[in-house]
Amino acid sequence: MLDIPSRVRVHVEPLLAAQIDMGVCDAIEQYAPVRKPDTMNAPHPPKVAGIDSTVPLPAHTVAPTPAAPGVPPATSPAPADPGALLQDRLAGWVSDLTTLHELTERLARTDSLPTALEELLHAGAALVGARRGLVVVEPSDGLGPDSMTGLGLARADLGHIETVPRSSMPYGRILDGLPGGEREIAQPDLLSEDGLDPRHREVAARLGYAASYTLPLATEKAGRLGAAVWLYDEPAEPAERQRHLAGLYIRYAAEHVARMVEMERTRTCMTTISEELLPTRLPRVPGVQLAARHRSGPRGGGDWYDALPLPDAALGLAVGSVTGSGPSAVAAMGRLRASLRAYAVMEGEDPVAVLSDLELLLRLTEPARSATALFAYCEPSLRKLTLAGAGHSPPLVIGPRRTEFVETSLSAPLGMLACWEAPSVEMTAGAGETVLFYTDGLLQRTGDPVDRAFARLHAAAASVPRPLRGDPGAVADHVLRTVLPDGLDRTDSAEDVVLLAARFE
Repeated sequence: MLDIPSRVRVHVEPLLAAQIDMGVCDAIEQYAPVRKPDTMNAPHPPKVAGIDSTVPLPAHTVAPTPAAPGVPPATSPAPADPGALLQDRLAGWVSDLTTLHELTERLARTDSLPTALEELLHAGAALVGARRGLVVVEPSDGLGPDSMTGLGLARADLGHIETVPRSSMPYGRILDGLPGGEREIAQPDLLSEDGLDPRHREVAARLGYAASYTLPLATEKAGRLGAAVWLYDEPAEPAERQRHLAGLYIRYAAEHVARMVEMERTRTCMTTISEELLPTRLPRVPGVQLAARHRSGPRGGGDWYDALPLPDAALGLAVGSVTGSGPSAVAAMGRLRASLRAYAVMEGEDPVAVLSDLELLLRLTEPARSATALFAYCEPSLRKLTLAGAGHSPPLVIGPRRTEFVETSLSAPLGMLACWEAPSVEMTAGAGETVLFYTDGLLQRTGDPVDRAFARLHAAAASVPRPLRGDPGAVADHVLRTVLPDGLDRTDSAEDVVLLAARFE
């Protein structure tokens, strides 16, 4: 709290100033430094909290109007009270700090690069008084991700902007390190500029903007990340106060965007590794059609699937999940899947033996980790499957006359018992039926209790339209969209999702 004698008392939240890495006094000094008046002509109120409380008299920008003949001169207005002026100025500073605090808090709540860029554009437009804008992300290290996001601009509008020679656009000068690109670039009247690129002039007239204000996105550690551009419908430019606020906001926003860029890179890397550890293509076996869908979490998870041809025209189908997430879980998933392939080739006709060997390997090599798995030995010519599961959810049969879960034996996950062994079960699929294998991530992403999630999955499978039932990929897509509606199948989640569909002819 700032205590000012006599009539002025202003409360300042230190957190507001700390949000933009400065104290209240530093903010006041930076924001509007006050020059000291002549000691002979100005009063000297006492200093408050280290602030020189002298306030200069306002400068006259318009000459006084001369009095009409015969009219006595008007009485000069009384000089403004310095305490009242200081109170107004402090109130304005506190209001600005509050605004910055709210905007940076909203930005900090974003957890992905696209949402962070959208919030940055909205906040910047409010600060500089613009209606439209775009932000271009192109890290100087060349490692990506590269993107262009618009505010009030459709994808076609962004395409028109990209046809302008890069060196004539303000964001291009910043991203390419051209002279003048290390600081703000204001173009208050584009169409009257001498030497403006003809294509830039054409695009500006087409999209209806007449001025722009551009700020670089850069941090000391990450270097140049991109640039943010705000567009005005009429010739204009932000005032000094708006520029200062926008500069403070962009300084914080650049740090947040740098963190989001690193997260995006990590997510892309983990997704690539997970995809490379899974089958690049599914085998073609007479009598059965296969399709798979995989959704990986942002940190990478341990869900996997496999389909491999076996001797005697048989087929091995497997799904599983390793506990944990991140690089260690992805690596464990790769080792487990590779081991299962080897055991399936040697003794695939006995799924119990395959999972028993996998249990022993997991217990000896990774005693602190557990996993679930389901392996099916499939004979397509007979439409016969022999299954064994270790703590895994049962498959789902989808056909013209039935939609039901396969009854499998109950068993603990691999790595939970000293010696794993559970009986296998046999089932025969009908012609035109699809057997759907899936991991628990599909159920857990719903956020429902287990019984409700199973009921939702069953209802989704039963609602597959008849024209789609001849395509296992269409069946898997319908189930995925119905169990996880509104794009939840593609949103970031800690849970991986795997579906493997086998349709028998």
